[in-house]
Amino acid sequence: MLLQERHPVVAPRRRPRPLRRVRYTRAMRVSLHEARLEAALQILLDGGVETVLDLGCGSGALLARLAAEPRFTTIVGVDVSGTALLAAEQRLGDAGWPSDGRVSLLHTSFLEEDPRLLGFDAAVLLEAIEHIEPDRLSILERVVFGFCRAGQVLVTTPNREYNDLYGQPEQQRRHPDHRFEWDRARFQDWAGGVAARNGYDVSFAGIGWKHPVRGCSTQLAHFRRCAGPGGRSPQPPPPR
Repeated sequence: MLLQERHPVVAPRRRPRPLRRVRYTRAMRVSLHEARLEAALQILLDGGVETVLDLGCGSGALLARLAAEPRFTTIVGVDVSGTALLAAEQRLGDAGWPSDGRVSLLHTSFLEEDPRLLGFDAAVLLEAIEHIEPDRLSILERVVFGFCRAGQVLVTTPNREYNDLYGQPEQQRRHPDHRFEWDRARFQDWAGGVAARNGYDVSFAGIGWKHPVRGCSTQLAHFRRCAGPGGRSPQPPPPR
């Protein structure tokens, strides 16, 4: 009697499911923008901050949020663009700019050591660093973390890993003025180095809906100045 050789049944190999792409609509951009503003505001409120620098304040969206909170006693928006500052002034005026002198605007660059940027509890760079040429980030580090040395620094920037979910080609950036966009590992490596070199601790978070593989659309680094000699703020230079 011949015995038939039995072969195990092998299930057909399933093709990996492609990543679900979403259409990047204006409503989503506005929603993410609002989420960034709310995240920054909440961190500042929770951190007991009273004086704030908004570095690269643009048209003043964060400034208007800060001005609505009596907790913040000094709010300074900084931008190198005079056009942006005019838009910020208009926005603040429409929102009822506080007449108590809590809010001011400075037409200067946060890549220059300006004594007017010293002595603040916190500095915020909301979607700002990606507009700087990568070879100038060392200047940003020297000025913001070495010279200004605010007690806390918040930095947000796009997460490049998320771009594929928007249907963008691999090399395309979200905005034509972006000089770079980093994945989470690259951003955390940069922020960790900045913190270690300048006497800060740093933690990370995501903003927006979190994809299980690609994370959130926006990534945030929260720097806190360490106590002790390395955490002392420099004194303003003596008058000439």
